[in-house]
Amino acid sequence: MKNFLREIVYIRKADRIAIIFLLCLIVAIGIIVWLLGNGRGDVFAGDNDSTMVADTMGGYYSGRRYYNGGYYGNRDTMRYAVDGRQYELFPFDPNTADSTQLLRLGLSPWQVRNIYRYRAAGGIYRVPTDFAQLYGLTVKDYKRLEPYIRISADYGPAVERYQREEIAFERSDSMRYPAKLRPMETIELNHADTNMLKRVPGIGSGYARRIVAYRERLGGFYSISQLYDIDGLSENSIDYFTLDSIPLRKIKINRLDINQLRRHPYINFHQAKAICDYRRLHGNITSLQQLRLSRDFPPEAIERLEHYVEY
Repeated sequence: MKNFLREIVYIRKADRIAIIFLLCLIVAIGIIVWLLGNGRGDVFAGDNDSTMVADTMGGYYSGRRYYNGGYYGNRDTMRYAVDGRQYELFPFDPNTADSTQLLRLGLSPWQVRNIYRYRAAGGIYRVPTDFAQLYGLTVKDYKRLEPYIRISADYGPAVERYQREEIAFERSDSMRYPAKLRPMETIELNHADTNMLKRVPGIGSGYARRIVAYRERLGGFYSISQLYDIDGLSENSIDYFTLDSIPLRKIKINRLDINQLRRHPYINFHQAKAICDYRRLHGNITSLQQLRLSRDFPPEAIERLEHYVEY
């Protein structure tokens, strides 16, 4: 009987070595898992809810470490884990963030591609809530990302910014230059600087800068009626100007290329092309009347441009 039992429980030496090795391996793996579970540092998922809660909703700091409901990090960067994947939360601008940053935030690759397509088509995220329209973005995900969305002022509506600047300039002008021209007082249009132009009733810093810039592009005004080219300028303001006869700055119509010609306010792209085509086919232009057969040069266009060309 003893021999029979001994034969049943007897394990050969090679098998004993294999069993001992497997037991040691299992113990080693258990130790490693235990060490990793207690030393994850900044990456920790304390529960199944991956929603980030701001520090104003119950978080606290311990030294330089921030803790809130299973998330560790600092004020600007948070790390979290969802379904075994680790992501980060950090300030980002959806108008400029690259694919690496967007993926680090936990967005799916196809969502990143949609963002790139939207931006390539000219789309702009002007306010954080615009980002909530991203296809596939859940309410939970948006609440997690919304505190970290930073929209640059460069992507805001330009009209709002410059309207504010215009109002600010107007208010500054009313304090700095309270005395406007009285009736029958005038200023010379081709010599007035912005400070003088702002003394004209109805003209503030914005219109003063536009008048000077337009005068520079033209090469000088030959008629006060040219001020009507400036949109929105009051007709009452035009009555305060006089015009001296001064040499106008002219363009060399036979020497400039198409891009240089079109810089003049009275020459558009098609007119500049017509001028270059005529020179190529017929030689130098000696009179703008040579262009009268072109549909791009009606009589009124030739008449006003004649003041600014030389041959």
